[in-house]
Amino acid sequence: MRILITGGSGFIGSALTARLQREGAQVTWLSRRASTPAPEGVEVRDYASLWADDRFDAVINLAGAGIADARWTRSRKQTLRDSRLIPTGVLTDWIRSVHTPPKVLLSGSAIGWYGAQDDAPLDEDSAPHDEFQHRLCADWEAAARAAEDRVPVVLLRTGVVLHPAGGMLQRLRMPFQFGLGARLGDGRQVLSWIAREDWIDAAMTLLRPHLDGDADAPTGAFNLTAPEPVSNSRFTRALADALRRPALLAVPRKALELGLGEMATLLVDGQRVLPARLQQRSHAFVWPELEAYLASVLR
Repeated sequence: MRILITGGSGFIGSALTARLQREGAQVTWLSRRASTPAPEGVEVRDYASLWADDRFDAVINLAGAGIADARWTRSRKQTLRDSRLIPTGVLTDWIRSVHTPPKVLLSGSAIGWYGAQDDAPLDEDSAPHDEFQHRLCADWEAAARAAEDRVPVVLLRTGVVLHPAGGMLQRLRMPFQFGLGARLGDGRQVLSWIAREDWIDAAMTLLRPHLDGDADAPTGAFNLTAPEPVSNSRFTRALADALRRPALLAVPRKALELGLGEMATLLVDGQRVLPARLQQRSHAFVWPELEAYLASVLR
């Protein structure tokens, strides 16, 4: 089993790589630099090193700059687009020209595809709200779908991935440990989250049927979120409780909007995104409830 991954060194990609290696896969990372440090046994290539006679069983596309890593200036928005669309375009161009195409392309996306829709339940059939997040994800997905004439394409609409090793939970852990945890805005906005372990399990659920030649192998968009989204107030209480610290502060919505500009929508506008298509495939979540997960990984 040979798997090609973009974004392999990232917070999610590194954990997925470890899982694939444990299951006997030969993993190759596609990176901007062939010198990118990688775990033992992982080959690293740059984007100019894909050839028509290469053979991979699956391609997993996770490349993309962090959506919440910097204020959304015009140049930052362009970086967010380029870091997603350019690698995806390279992959789909290669897939359409390769002699033996892979069995599947799993391509990253995000629940930002739906835009901010308050507390409305959203599944894969829901219509989006037109805003920057939606347009970014829609263009990203369209770039991946360009390969559909050669391979099945699965779109991974990912929620907020939680694990102490990175992402939002790593950023929040220290301030919460110092008693500086705070509710954001009115705290009613909904967070659609997923434990990193469950994200990996879900990706494997979507990958394996293609590798096994299953005629019912999945295609199209899947929401990778836990089945129980939570309010910001509940998340704040759960994280504080897991760290045995108080969380008595609150940051007004206006302050976040002044400080972060348009990017504040990530913090103050909710999305109740549900993993309907995963559950239709009888996928079981190890960590469906936030409190149990945080208590386990932060004890």
